[in-house]
Amino acid sequence: MSRPGLTKRQKRMVAVAALVTGVSLAAALGVTAFRKNMMYFYTPSDLLSGTLPAGAALQLGGLVERGSLKHGEGLKIEFVMSDCKNAVPVRYDGVLPDLFREGQGVVATGHMEAGQVFVASTILAKHDENYMPPNVAKAVGNVDGKHSCAPFKSVTAPS
Repeated sequence: MSRPGLTKRQKRMVAVAALVTGVSLAAALGVTAFRKNMMYFYTPSDLLSGTLPAGAALQLGGLVERGSLKHGEGLKIEFVMSDCKNAVPVRYDGVLPDLFREGQGVVATGHMEAGQVFVASTILAKHDENYMPPNVAKAVGNVDGKHSCAPFKSVTAPS
């Protein structure tokens, strides 16, 4: 005697197995796509260490060195970004954010070009958690304008 087909329980098990397989496949594809499009935040020291893939899109964070900002034709800007250990020249063609200035922390999205120049496609100016309005800084005696490099920790070096 042969069985005519699957029982109700077997049909349910096949449906559950198909559902689990589909969800697993979708999750695997999503994680793979997310991993390929992820951009990490690096410091100039990380960038100059040579361990990053050439031409990869990444975010570079550091301080704009004082006296390094040069305006070119139109909206072309060149400056040097530092993490208090190493410095990287940065080129940008576009409108700078209002908070951008020398000595300020910035995050640039872009890629490394030949000649160890970082070409930025986006610049974000930021202030760190140590920011104080000028009148408060004068009141507590912090008028030297120095910034701490502590917020710029390497993602490739052990903590």
